Amino acid sequence: MDRVFERLYDCYHHDLYQFVFYMVKNKEQTEDLIQEIYIKVMNSYDTFQGKSSEKTWLFSIARHVTIDFFRAQKRKRNRILDFFDWKERGEELKDSAPIPEDIAMMNEEIQKVYHCLDQLNVDQRSVIILRFIQEHTLKETAELLGWSVSKVKTTQHRAMKLLKERMEKMEEGGIQREA
Repeated sequence: MDRVFERLYDCYHHDLYQFVFYMVKNKEQTEDLIQEIYIKVMNSYDTFQGKSSEKTWLFSIARHVTIDFFRAQKRKRNRILDFFDWKERGEELKDSAPIPEDIAMMNEEIQKVYHCLDQLNVDQRSVIILRFIQEHTLKETAELLGWSVSKVKTTQHRAMKLLKERMEKMEEGGIQREA
């Protein structure tokens, strides 16, 4: 099992970490979710039937764990105001690759996109991250999400339209960026 974990980690950790981080925007939470994802993967690896690639299977688990996290957060927010601060960031990151927020700091336009990405729904955000940040093809994105290529195209189109509208509003001063 250790070899399986090491191989999955070596092959997919960076992309997986980036995907989850762009979804939750918090280093510590990303690390917690990544740990939960790997635990689910290792507990269910024996049942993996190979009907899809390991990467597709792994990203499917990651997406579901992240959606479950958002659902839990929504329930908590409904009970307790301001329970979770999305802007709170930790100081340490275990991954040696540049983190998304550091990359975004390099360019103001990327910062605007990064901020507006938060305003998309989970499906739209997933497509934008996979297609444009991680540079997957339409087919790969569809496979990773378990969708049809047509659904990816439609979601991408709507997400891009909404992203453009949000960025235009930000330029006009209609949406305030949080510091």
